[in-house]
Amino acid sequence: MVELINEAHANGCRKFKACEELNISQRTYQRWSKGGTVKEDQRPLVERPEPKNKLTEAERKVIVEVSNSKEFADLPVSQIVPKLASQGKYIASESTFYRVLDEKKMNTHRAKSKEPVKRETPTHIATAPNQVWTWDITWLNAMIKGSFFKLYLIVDMFSRMIVAYEVWETENAEYSKRLIRKAYLSQGIASKDKPLVLHSDNGSPMKAATFLATLEKLGVQSSFSRPRVSNDNPYSESLFKTMKYRPVYPNKGFKDLNEAREWVAEFVRWYNHQHLHSGIKFLSPYQRHYGLDIEIMKKRNETYLKAKAKHPERWSGDIRDWTLPEYVTLNPMDTAEVDNYLNQQSS
Repeated sequence: MVELINEAHANGCRKFKACEELNISQRTYQRWSKGGTVKEDQRPLVERPEPKNKLTEAERKVIVEVSNSKEFADLPVSQIVPKLASQGKYIASESTFYRVLDEKKMNTHRAKSKEPVKRETPTHIATAPNQVWTWDITWLNAMIKGSFFKLYLIVDMFSRMIVAYEVWETENAEYSKRLIRKAYLSQGIASKDKPLVLHSDNGSPMKAATFLATLEKLGVQSSFSRPRVSNDNPYSESLFKTMKYRPVYPNKGFKDLNEAREWVAEFVRWYNHQHLHSGIKFLSPYQRHYGLDIEIMKKRNETYLKAKAKHPERWSGDIRDWTLPEYVTLNPMDTAEVDNYLNQQSS
Protein backbone atom coordinates (compact mmCIF):
# COMPACT_ATOMS: atom_id res chain seq x y z
CA MET A 1 0.00 0.00 0.00
CA VAL A 2 2.83 2.40 0.86
CA GLU A 3 4.43 1.79 -2.52
CA LEU A 4 1.13 2.42 -4.30
CA ILE A 5 0.61 5.68 -2.41
CA ASN A 6 4.17 6.81 -3.15
CA GLU A 7 3.72 5.99 -6.83
CA ALA A 8 0.43 7.90 -7.00
CA HIS A 9 2.01 10.87 -5.22
CA ALA A 10 4.93 10.88 -7.67
CA ASN A 11 2.41 11.10 -10.51
CA GLY A 12 0.76 14.21 -9.03
CA CYS A 13 -1.91 12.74 -6.73
CA ARG A 14 -2.42 14.17 -3.25
CA LYS A 15 -1.42 11.70 -0.55
CA PHE A 16 -4.65 12.06 1.42
CA LYS A 17 -6.66 11.24 -1.72
CA ALA A 18 -4.58 8.13 -2.35
CA CYS A 19 -5.10 7.07 1.26
CA GLU A 20 -8.85 7.52 0.90
CA GLU A 21 -8.88 5.27 -2.15
CA LEU A 22 -7.10 2.54 -0.19
CA ASN A 23 -9.37 3.08 2.83
CA ILE A 24 -6.63 3.98 5.30
CA SER A 25 -5.96 7.18 7.19
CA GLN A 26 -3.09 9.51 6.33
CA ARG A 27 -1.77 8.99 9.85
CA THR A 28 -1.53 5.24 9.23
CA TYR A 29 0.44 5.86 6.05
CA GLN A 30 2.85 8.12 7.95
CA ARG A 31 3.32 5.49 10.65
CA TRP A 32 3.98 2.74 8.11
CA SER A 33 6.55 4.76 6.21
CA LYS A 34 8.23 6.49 9.15
CA GLY A 35 11.92 7.29 8.46
CA GLY A 36 11.52 6.57 4.75
CA THR A 37 11.25 2.80 5.19
CA VAL A 38 8.18 0.62 5.26
CA LYS A 39 7.50 -0.82 8.71
CA GLU A 40 6.24 -4.24 7.69
CA ASP A 41 5.73 -5.32 11.30
CA GLN A 42 3.11 -2.57 11.68
CA ARG A 43 1.02 -3.60 8.72
CA PRO A 44 -2.50 -4.85 9.64
CA LEU A 45 -2.09 -8.01 7.59
CA VAL A 46 1.10 -9.16 9.29
CA GLU A 47 0.91 -12.44 11.17
CA ARG A 48 0.74 -11.67 14.85
CA PRO A 49 1.32 -13.90 17.86
CA GLU A 50 -1.69 -15.10 19.79
CA PRO A 51 -2.62 -12.85 22.73
CA LYS A 52 -1.43 -14.12 26.12
CA ASN A 53 -4.93 -13.90 27.58
CA LYS A 54 -6.53 -16.12 24.95
CA LEU A 55 -8.52 -19.05 26.32
CA THR A 56 -7.18 -22.51 25.71
CA GLU A 57 -9.33 -25.14 24.05
CA ALA A 58 -9.62 -26.92 27.41
CA GLU A 59 -10.97 -23.76 29.05
CA ARG A 60 -13.46 -23.21 26.24
CA LYS A 61 -14.60 -26.81 26.65
CA VAL A 62 -15.19 -26.20 30.37
CA ILE A 63 -17.42 -23.19 29.57
CA VAL A 64 -19.55 -25.30 27.25
CA GLU A 65 -19.77 -28.22 29.70
CA VAL A 66 -20.71 -26.01 32.66
CA SER A 67 -23.34 -24.15 30.63
CA ASN A 68 -24.91 -27.48 29.61
CA SER A 69 -24.70 -29.10 33.01
CA LYS A 70 -27.91 -30.08 34.81
CA GLU A 71 -27.46 -27.25 37.31
CA PHE A 72 -27.16 -24.45 34.72
CA ALA A 73 -28.83 -25.80 31.56
CA ASP A 74 -31.97 -23.69 31.98
CA LEU A 75 -30.24 -20.51 33.14
CA PRO A 76 -29.00 -17.57 31.09
CA VAL A 77 -25.33 -16.62 31.26
CA SER A 78 -26.23 -13.55 33.33
CA GLN A 79 -27.19 -15.95 36.16
CA ILE A 80 -24.61 -18.67 35.58
CA VAL A 81 -21.60 -16.43 36.21
CA PRO A 82 -22.89 -14.97 39.55
CA LYS A 83 -23.87 -18.45 40.78
CA LEU A 84 -20.36 -19.74 40.02
CA ALA A 85 -18.89 -16.77 41.89
CA SER A 86 -21.07 -17.58 44.92
CA GLN A 87 -19.59 -21.10 44.83
CA GLY A 88 -16.08 -19.66 44.77
CA LYS A 89 -15.52 -20.54 41.11
CA TYR A 90 -14.34 -18.29 38.30
CA ILE A 91 -14.07 -19.73 34.82
CA ALA A 92 -14.34 -16.66 32.60
CA SER A 93 -16.13 -13.36 32.34
CA GLU A 94 -19.79 -13.10 31.39
CA SER A 95 -18.93 -11.63 27.99
CA THR A 96 -16.53 -14.53 27.33
CA PHE A 97 -19.28 -17.03 28.19
CA TYR A 98 -21.57 -15.31 25.69
CA ARG A 99 -18.88 -15.22 23.01
CA VAL A 100 -17.95 -18.92 23.36
CA LEU A 101 -21.57 -20.07 23.39
CA ASP A 102 -22.34 -17.88 20.41
CA GLU A 103 -19.47 -19.43 18.44
CA LYS A 104 -20.86 -22.89 19.28
CA LYS A 105 -24.40 -21.81 18.19
CA MET A 106 -25.59 -22.43 21.74
CA ASN A 107 -26.45 -18.90 22.78
CA THR A 108 -30.20 -19.46 22.65
CA HIS A 109 -33.19 -18.90 24.93
CA ARG A 110 -32.61 -21.31 27.84
CA ALA A 111 -35.74 -21.00 30.01
CA LYS A 112 -39.25 -22.52 29.76
CA SER A 113 -40.77 -19.08 29.28
CA LYS A 114 -41.45 -17.95 25.74
CA GLU A 115 -38.55 -16.37 23.93
CA PRO A 116 -38.93 -12.58 23.62
CA VAL A 117 -40.53 -11.63 20.32
CA LYS A 118 -38.91 -8.93 18.27
CA ARG A 119 -41.81 -6.98 16.85
CA GLU A 120 -41.51 -5.42 13.44
CA THR A 121 -41.63 -1.66 13.28
CA PRO A 122 -45.00 -0.58 11.88
CA THR A 123 -44.46 0.97 8.48
CA HIS A 124 -46.89 2.97 6.36
CA ILE A 125 -46.30 5.45 3.56
CA ALA A 126 -48.71 8.14 2.42
CA THR A 127 -48.32 9.74 -1.02
CA ALA A 128 -51.59 11.72 -0.88
CA PRO A 129 -54.22 12.79 1.68
CA ASN A 130 -56.63 10.24 3.17
CA GLN A 131 -54.34 7.26 2.78
CA VAL A 132 -53.02 7.01 6.35
CA TRP A 133 -54.58 8.56 9.44
CA THR A 134 -53.19 8.44 12.96
CA TRP A 135 -55.28 9.01 16.05
CA ASP A 136 -54.94 9.15 19.80
CA ILE A 137 -56.60 10.40 22.97
CA THR A 138 -55.04 13.02 25.23
CA TRP A 139 -56.17 14.34 28.59
CA LEU A 140 -57.05 18.00 29.09
CA ASN A 141 -56.81 19.43 32.59
CA ALA A 142 -59.97 20.41 34.41
CA MET A 143 -59.98 23.08 37.10
CA ILE A 144 -60.86 20.42 39.67
CA LYS A 145 -57.65 18.67 40.68
CA GLY A 146 -57.54 15.08 39.44
CA SER A 147 -60.27 15.60 36.83
CA PHE A 148 -59.68 15.56 33.09
CA PHE A 149 -61.50 15.87 29.78
CA LYS A 150 -60.58 13.49 26.96
CA LEU A 151 -59.72 14.80 23.49
CA TYR A 152 -60.19 12.25 20.69
CA LEU A 153 -58.36 13.42 17.58
CA ILE A 154 -57.58 12.05 14.09
CA VAL A 155 -54.83 13.62 11.94
CA ASP A 156 -53.99 12.91 8.30
CA MET A 157 -50.37 11.78 8.11
CA PHE A 158 -49.68 13.24 4.65
CA SER A 159 -51.10 16.73 5.16
CA ARG A 160 -51.02 16.92 9.00
CA MET A 161 -54.61 18.14 8.88
CA ILE A 162 -56.99 17.37 11.74
CA VAL A 163 -59.85 15.55 10.01
CA ALA A 164 -62.02 14.92 13.08
CA TYR A 165 -62.05 15.49 16.83
CA GLU A 166 -64.33 15.06 19.85
CA VAL A 167 -64.06 16.09 23.50
CA TRP A 168 -65.71 13.93 26.17
CA GLU A 169 -65.44 13.32 29.89
CA THR A 170 -64.50 9.64 29.61
CA GLU A 171 -62.74 7.19 27.32
CA ASN A 172 -65.28 4.99 25.60
CA ALA A 173 -65.32 2.80 22.49
CA GLU A 174 -68.68 4.33 21.49
CA TYR A 175 -67.05 7.74 21.23
CA SER A 176 -64.27 6.21 19.14
CA LYS A 177 -66.83 4.73 16.74
CA ARG A 178 -68.54 8.10 16.44
CA LEU A 179 -65.21 9.80 15.73
CA ILE A 180 -64.16 7.49 12.89
CA ARG A 181 -67.59 7.65 11.26
CA LYS A 182 -67.50 11.44 11.45
CA ALA A 183 -64.04 11.59 9.85
CA TYR A 184 -64.89 8.99 7.20
CA LEU A 185 -68.02 10.79 6.04
CA SER A 186 -66.52 14.30 6.20
CA GLN A 187 -63.70 13.29 3.84
CA GLY A 188 -65.96 11.43 1.42
CA ILE A 189 -63.66 8.44 1.01
CA ALA A 190 -66.25 5.66 0.83
CA SER A 191 -65.32 4.89 -2.79
CA LYS A 192 -61.54 4.53 -2.27
CA ASP A 193 -59.94 1.60 -4.09
CA LYS A 194 -57.33 0.97 -1.40
CA PRO A 195 -58.31 0.71 2.27
CA LEU A 196 -57.60 3.66 4.48
CA VAL A 197 -55.08 2.88 7.24
CA LEU A 198 -55.90 4.08 10.75
CA HIS A 199 -52.88 3.91 13.07
CA SER A 200 -53.02 4.21 16.84
CA ASP A 201 -51.41 3.02 20.04
CA ASN A 202 -52.67 0.06 22.07
CA GLY A 203 -55.23 1.79 24.33
CA SER A 204 -58.46 0.00 25.22
CA PRO A 205 -60.70 2.36 23.14
CA MET A 206 -58.46 1.64 20.12
CA LYS A 207 -58.67 -2.14 20.50
CA ALA A 208 -62.28 -2.48 21.64
CA ALA A 209 -64.11 -5.19 19.69
CA THR A 210 -66.99 -2.88 18.74
CA PHE A 211 -64.61 -0.25 17.42
CA LEU A 212 -62.63 -2.78 15.37
CA ALA A 213 -65.91 -4.10 13.98
CA THR A 214 -66.80 -0.56 12.89
CA LEU A 215 -63.46 -0.22 11.11
CA GLU A 216 -64.03 -3.50 9.31
CA LYS A 217 -67.50 -2.41 8.24
CA LEU A 218 -66.12 0.85 6.84
CA GLY A 219 -63.25 -0.94 5.10
CA VAL A 220 -60.59 0.75 7.22
CA GLN A 221 -57.37 -1.14 7.96
CA SER A 222 -56.33 -0.92 11.60
CA SER A 223 -52.68 -0.52 12.58
CA PHE A 224 -51.10 -0.42 16.04
CA SER A 225 -47.88 0.75 17.63
CA ARG A 226 -45.54 -1.72 19.26
CA PRO A 227 -46.32 -2.21 22.95
CA ARG A 228 -44.73 0.46 25.15
CA VAL A 229 -43.25 2.31 22.14
CA SER A 230 -44.63 5.85 22.00
CA ASN A 231 -42.45 6.78 19.00
CA ASP A 232 -44.61 4.63 16.71
CA ASN A 233 -47.36 7.27 16.75
CA PRO A 234 -45.26 10.43 16.27
CA TYR A 235 -47.71 12.59 14.32
CA SER A 236 -50.45 12.50 16.93
CA GLU A 237 -47.97 12.94 19.79
CA SER A 238 -46.34 15.91 18.05
CA LEU A 239 -49.72 17.54 17.46
CA PHE A 240 -50.66 17.20 21.14
CA LYS A 241 -47.36 18.83 22.12
CA THR A 242 -48.02 21.72 19.73
CA MET A 243 -51.42 22.18 21.34
CA LYS A 244 -50.30 22.06 24.96
CA TYR A 245 -47.30 24.33 24.42
CA ARG A 246 -49.38 27.06 22.84
CA PRO A 247 -49.15 30.32 24.88
CA VAL A 248 -52.96 30.45 25.06
CA TYR A 249 -53.35 26.89 26.40
CA PRO A 250 -55.16 27.11 29.76
CA ASN A 251 -52.67 25.38 32.05
CA LYS A 252 -54.95 25.89 35.04
CA GLY A 253 -57.59 23.76 33.36
CA PHE A 254 -61.06 24.09 31.84
CA LYS A 255 -64.03 24.85 34.11
CA ASP A 256 -66.43 22.53 32.24
CA LEU A 257 -66.90 20.37 29.15
CA ASN A 258 -68.36 23.19 27.05
CA GLU A 259 -65.34 25.43 27.66
CA ALA A 260 -63.01 22.59 26.72
CA ARG A 261 -64.90 21.95 23.48
CA GLU A 262 -64.92 25.64 22.54
CA TRP A 263 -61.20 25.98 23.13
CA VAL A 264 -60.38 22.84 21.14
CA ALA A 265 -62.59 24.00 18.26
CA GLU A 266 -60.66 27.29 18.10
CA PHE A 267 -57.34 25.44 18.26
CA VAL A 268 -58.33 23.11 15.40
CA ARG A 269 -59.36 26.11 13.27
CA TRP A 270 -56.01 27.80 13.96
CA TYR A 271 -54.00 24.62 13.42
CA ASN A 272 -55.64 23.63 10.13
CA HIS A 273 -55.87 27.08 8.53
CA GLN A 274 -53.24 29.37 10.08
CA HIS A 275 -50.45 27.28 11.52
CA LEU A 276 -47.53 26.92 9.08
CA HIS A 277 -46.21 23.40 9.63
CA SER A 278 -42.43 22.89 9.37
CA GLY A 279 -42.86 19.28 8.18
CA ILE A 280 -44.66 20.40 5.02
CA LYS A 281 -42.41 23.36 4.08
CA PHE A 282 -44.37 25.88 6.15
CA LEU A 283 -47.76 25.40 4.57
CA SER A 284 -50.98 25.14 6.53
CA PRO A 285 -52.38 21.59 6.77
CA TYR A 286 -55.52 22.75 4.95
CA GLN A 287 -53.44 23.99 1.99
CA ARG A 288 -51.55 20.72 1.78
CA HIS A 289 -54.67 18.57 2.21
CA TYR A 290 -56.70 20.21 -0.54
CA GLY A 291 -53.97 20.71 -3.15
CA LEU A 292 -53.41 24.44 -2.75
CA ASP A 293 -49.74 23.78 -2.04
CA ILE A 294 -48.62 23.46 -5.68
CA GLU A 295 -49.47 27.05 -6.65
CA ILE A 296 -48.14 28.41 -3.37
CA MET A 297 -44.79 26.70 -3.81
CA LYS A 298 -44.62 27.80 -7.44
CA LYS A 299 -45.11 31.41 -6.36
CA ARG A 300 -42.48 31.14 -3.62
CA ASN A 301 -40.00 29.68 -6.09
CA GLU A 302 -40.64 32.46 -8.63
CA THR A 303 -40.24 35.09 -5.92
CA TYR A 304 -36.84 33.75 -4.94
CA LEU A 305 -35.67 33.48 -8.55
CA LYS A 306 -36.60 37.13 -9.16
CA ALA A 307 -34.80 38.18 -5.98
CA LYS A 308 -31.66 36.34 -7.05
CA ALA A 309 -31.80 37.82 -10.56
CA LYS A 310 -32.10 41.30 -9.10
CA HIS A 311 -29.13 40.94 -6.73
CA PRO A 312 -27.07 37.89 -7.78
CA GLU A 313 -24.11 39.11 -5.70
CA ARG A 314 -26.12 38.41 -2.54
CA TRP A 315 -26.55 34.71 -3.35
CA SER A 316 -23.64 32.33 -2.84
CA GLY A 317 -25.54 29.31 -4.15
CA ASP A 318 -28.94 28.07 -5.23
CA ILE A 319 -32.18 29.54 -3.96
CA ARG A 320 -34.07 27.97 -1.09
CA ASP A 321 -35.49 24.55 -1.91
CA TRP A 322 -39.29 24.81 -2.02
CA THR A 323 -39.81 21.26 -3.30
CA LEU A 324 -42.52 19.40 -1.41
CA PRO A 325 -41.89 15.86 -0.13
CA GLU A 326 -43.48 13.22 -2.38
CA TYR A 327 -44.31 10.89 0.49
CA VAL A 328 -44.51 10.71 4.27
CA THR A 329 -43.53 7.66 6.33
CA LEU A 330 -44.83 6.64 9.73
CA ASN A 331 -41.34 5.60 10.85
CA PRO A 332 -37.99 6.51 9.23
CA MET A 333 -37.22 4.45 6.11
CA ASP A 334 -34.38 4.56 3.59
CA THR A 335 -35.01 5.03 -0.13
CA ALA A 336 -34.72 1.33 -0.97
CA GLU A 337 -37.30 0.40 1.67
CA VAL A 338 -39.68 3.08 0.39
CA ASP A 339 -39.33 1.86 -3.22
CA ASN A 340 -39.93 -1.74 -2.16
CA TYR A 341 -42.98 -0.78 -0.11
CA LEU A 342 -44.53 1.27 -2.92
CA ASN A 343 -43.90 -1.52 -5.44
CA GLN A 344 -45.67 -4.01 -3.18
CA GLN A 345 -48.62 -1.66 -2.77
CA SER A 346 -48.97 -1.11 -6.52
CA SER A 347 -48.72 -4.81 -7.42
